[in-house]
Amino acid sequence: MKHSSLVALSALSLLGLSACATGGAAHNPIIDGPKDAVYHEDLAACRSYAEERRYDNSDVRTQALIGAGIGGVLGLLDAHHADEGDFFTGAIIGGLIGGGSEALETRGQRRDILLNCLAGRGHNVLG
Repeated sequence: MKHSSLVALSALSLLGLSACATGGAAHNPIIDGPKDAVYHEDLAACRSYAEERRYDNSDVRTQALIGAGIGGVLGLLDAHHADEGDFFTGAIIGGLIGGGSEALETRGQRRDILLNCLAGRGHNVLG
């Protein structure tokens, strides 16, 4: 795989992972009802619960390892000559893609935890 492809895919993966940091638990829910002091206290507590689902959880690590393994094998298969550089390039890209996609899944889980927590505390959550 060419160096420019590696740089482009790595940059896209990092961009995707940075999007995770700004979503999930930081989601600003739409509420049908007052946004008074009780709501803001509940929102802070629910965000704290949502943040307990960390981005470096075992699912993300597992998918990164699977992606690295698949990427490494594909890197070797794609090479004209079996070169260990192709294996490592494929493994890096595969790991970024596998871990990054699972981190995006975690972002959605964090958002769901936040919304379910607020609903459980009696807030009419629309989204």
